[in-house]
Amino acid sequence: MSSEYNANQIQVLEGLEAVRKRPGMYIGSTSAKGLHHLVYEIVDNSVDEALAGYCNEITVKIHPDNSISVMDNGRGIPVDINEQKGMSALQMVFTILHAGGKFGGGGYKVSGGLHGVGASVVNALSEWLVVQVHRDGKIHEQRYTRGDVVAPLTVIGETDITGTFVHFLPDDQIFEETVFEYDILKQRFRETAFLTKGLKINLFDLREGMEQNHSFHYEGGIKEFVSYLNHSRTPLYENIFYATGEKDGVLVEVAFQHNDGFTESIFTFVNNINTPDGGTHLVGFKAGLTKTLNDYGKKISIIKDADKKLSGEDVREGITAVVSIKVEDPQFEGQTKAKLGTSEAKGAVESILSEYLTYFLEENPSVGKTIIEKGMMASRARDAARKARELVRRKTGLENTRMPGKLTDCTSRDPYECEIYIVEGNSAGGSAIKARDPKTQAVLPLRGKILNVEKARLDRILNSEEIRNMITAFGTGISEDFDMEKLRYHKIVIMTDADVDGAHIRTLLLTFFYRYMPQLIEGGKVYIAQPPLYRVEKNKQHYYVYDDAQLEALYQEIGRTGIREVQRYKGLGEMDFDQLRDTTMAVEHRILKLVTIDDAVLADQIFSMLMGDEVEPRKIFIEENAQYAEMDF
Repeated sequence: MSSEYNANQIQVLEGLEAVRKRPGMYIGSTSAKGLHHLVYEIVDNSVDEALAGYCNEITVKIHPDNSISVMDNGRGIPVDINEQKGMSALQMVFTILHAGGKFGGGGYKVSGGLHGVGASVVNALSEWLVVQVHRDGKIHEQRYTRGDVVAPLTVIGETDITGTFVHFLPDDQIFEETVFEYDILKQRFRETAFLTKGLKINLFDLREGMEQNHSFHYEGGIKEFVSYLNHSRTPLYENIFYATGEKDGVLVEVAFQHNDGFTESIFTFVNNINTPDGGTHLVGFKAGLTKTLNDYGKKISIIKDADKKLSGEDVREGITAVVSIKVEDPQFEGQTKAKLGTSEAKGAVESILSEYLTYFLEENPSVGKTIIEKGMMASRARDAARKARELVRRKTGLENTRMPGKLTDCTSRDPYECEIYIVEGNSAGGSAIKARDPKTQAVLPLRGKILNVEKARLDRILNSEEIRNMITAFGTGISEDFDMEKLRYHKIVIMTDADVDGAHIRTLLLTFFYRYMPQLIEGGKVYIAQPPLYRVEKNKQHYYVYDDAQLEALYQEIGRTGIREVQRYKGLGEMDFDQLRDTTMAVEHRILKLVTIDDAVLADQIFSMLMGDEVEPRKIFIEENAQYAEMDF
């Protein structure tokens, strides 16, 4: 066998060929996530025109053939010939990687997107793409197939408007999934409109039987964003704080409002890009908020000299905040743009927030008093929580560990092969213990419903025996003490009944993980078991089905005559342990659903809506989503 390795084996992928060969490098994946990313890339180019002050309306349409069109009323991409390349600027933007107005030269001062690779990548990954530019009174058009130019740039008519129209069909040779989800696009464009004050984004679904449309337009910008985020919570004061200003080349916008809950929800953005891991702008926000509120509390003598200062955690209890900055050349840590590293951002946010918040507190003394008093209550609760956490921490140390009495542990000590099943009730727990693989599967039964953490402070949460048992079993600690390195099981499987109570327990557990151990979800450690709903027996053959639609399909396949038994499982406790093992716990047969959170804003909203005190938003949500049997968080 020849193993020759020479210069001829080295491949050079030219231009857009590289994008088609390695699409994941450019859009993250070829799954539904990557598919929707194509739309964001084109829309982000139009948003850049809005940020530059030249565009105030974008219209996105999902067409009946599942193609996408995006129209803006910006200046229109330049169509004149670029001397360097000998082709139109338009063709460069759609066929050459890293060609665009985002690399200096005054095209865009700030921009989101992927630094000019967006349009060419979308073109490369589309079966076809048509771009029309309305500019200088003419409509210019060019067509492409899989990134290749089909026809030269042509004038096809006259126009009295300006703007760019892009229409493309994702390539089914590239994407595993080619059907766009309206709700995913809706969520993204609502967020974009909040962050771009005055911009109107229209979204239309033109597919048969799915027709709908929404428009997003917020003159109040991120102030309205905070109001929207808090609509399922009870605000502590009416006036939403808002500040904007520029310092050291950083344009800063901050808005916040406290509610009567106990968790903080802070969302940060750079040039409209969400930064889920925060960064220097978040550090500046936290520092400015803590210092200004402490100074104010001392000035009005609510915080006495004898009192210790309020911590950042105290003053942020129950806060909903949006921090949005625009900066010409943002520096991110890592490839994912999840965390901002630009050093000037910290000082700019801290300075502008402190200045405006000082004025705000002077003008709204009752609001200042309310925030400080809530912080002082949080401080007292935090002291109590510290004692409770130390108790949990002592119990969680891996040497001389005393595991919860209810835990039936596995024999393996390799976390990477260990799993823990969290089940409701002792009867289901008993079945699960018999059904498990004792080497790698542990079982922790819960007694009834755990505490709703959305309505409780950490000190009360840590006094809940069921929650303490979970924390002790996992080994990671909780909140700021959390340490993924100490996780004892690399799969945490929630296994509840397929009824309303089971769904409620599952949501309570997910709320706890999301609020106090989000790293478990982000790290892909949390799963939901999928037990069957029916067991059908015919001719001594057993069939397990997981919903009514599958049951109907089974009837079509095997016929209804001769069926000896159809058993509907009301709960896990009704299954024999061998049935539970074969359907839900045996690695080779079971179905596990990974819990993911791609959109922190949406997740925060859903958890506060489902588990908070406000009934009306929850009622509306349930009515709108009743048709969907299960929610993906």
